Amino acid sequence: MDEGAIERARKRLARAAEGRTDPAAVEAALERARAGIEALAETTARIESSLPDRVEDAVQQGLREQVLPVGRHLAEVRGLMAQAIRRLERLEGDLLAERHGRIDDLALLVDLIGSGWRGVDERLGRIEKSLEAGGGAVVYRMEERRSGGSADTG
Repeated sequence: MDEGAIERARKRLARAAEGRTDPAAVEAALERARAGIEALAETTARIESSLPDRVEDAVQQGLREQVLPVGRHLAEVRGLMAQAIRRLERLEGDLLAERHGRIDDLALLVDLIGSGWRGVDERLGRIEKSLEAGGGAVVYRMEERRSGGSADTG
């Protein structure tokens, strides 16, 4: 064999050996990676077991902080609406009573005016009868007086 070829082969092997890592370093890196993966698996298992409880606690806390005050506000609004409705019903009742009172007042006023005019009519009738029966006075009718004529009634 050619010594030059053997030398070239050795150089290539040496260069290839230089690029290789030490098996002990590879083994140490693999051991560290295994330990890291095991720690990651343990952490993942802990998170998986505690995550539902933590989510439930977070939801409960969110409900306490957000929903309960809204519920109180809704109850307050409901109470205020009930109070407003009661006041409106009371106003409606007062208004209806006032309306009935005004109608009663109007009916009384109509009765008073009607009875007053009946009294005036009766009195005028008595005056006319007494004047006609007495014969001592001349009665002029307003219609005749306006038209310019005179009529004696006695």
